[in-house]
Amino acid sequence: MKKYECEICGYIYDPAEGDPDNGVAPGTAFEDVPDEWLCPLCGVPKSDFEPVDE
Repeated sequence: MKKYECEICGYIYDPAEGDPDNGVAPGTAFEDVPDEWLCPLCGVPKSDFEPVDE
């Protein structure tokens, strides 16, 4: 599963870790994260994330 980076603050969403503090279980692909989820660091929407080239 691909990692995604917040274009505003640089936070990396790692599907292996998820974001359990905000209701996203580990193992959740970015595509399956709810649309209302916000970056846990800066609060921007999911639409401000881009795939990370690995």
